[in-house]
Amino acid sequence: MADLIKKEADGSLSFGDYTLPEKTKQDDFKADGGSYKVKTYNEITRLERDGVLVYESVPGTNVTGLKSTDTGLSFEIESKDDAQITVGVDPETSYDVKVAGESIGVISSNLGGKLSFSVELQGSGKVAVEVAKA
Repeated sequence: MADLIKKEADGSLSFGDYTLPEKTKQDDFKADGGSYKVKTYNEITRLERDGVLVYESVPGTNVTGLKSTDTGLSFEIESKDDAQITVGVDPETSYDVKVAGESIGVISSNLGGKLSFSVELQGSGKVAVEVAKA
C-alpha cells in the first residue's frame, strides 16, 4: 500500500500497512468533511477522524473499503496474524458483528463508544467485516 490513507472511487477509505517495521503516520487527510489521521506499522494500525477513534487493530492491518453509516460500518482487513479490532461507534449500543459473512455475535459498545472483537486472519487474505446496529 503506497499511501497510508486514500479515498477510493466508491467514496470508501483504505488505510494501513502492516508490513512497515517502524511506526509511520499521516495527518490531516481531508475526506467527507473530516480530518483523518492514520498511524500504522506491524504492531498497530489506528485511524482517527477529528481526534475520535474510528478503527484500531493490534497487530497492524491493511484496511480497504471502510464505509461508515449511521447504523454501523463495513470494511475488509488483511494481516499476517489474527487481530484484535476496536472500532468507534455509538456508546452503549448493541451491534451485530459479522466476519466473512458469519455473525460472531451481538456485542455492546462501552460508555465511550468503543466496540472490540477478534478476527482470525492468519493465511486468510482479505476478510470482510460488518458492524451493524442490532
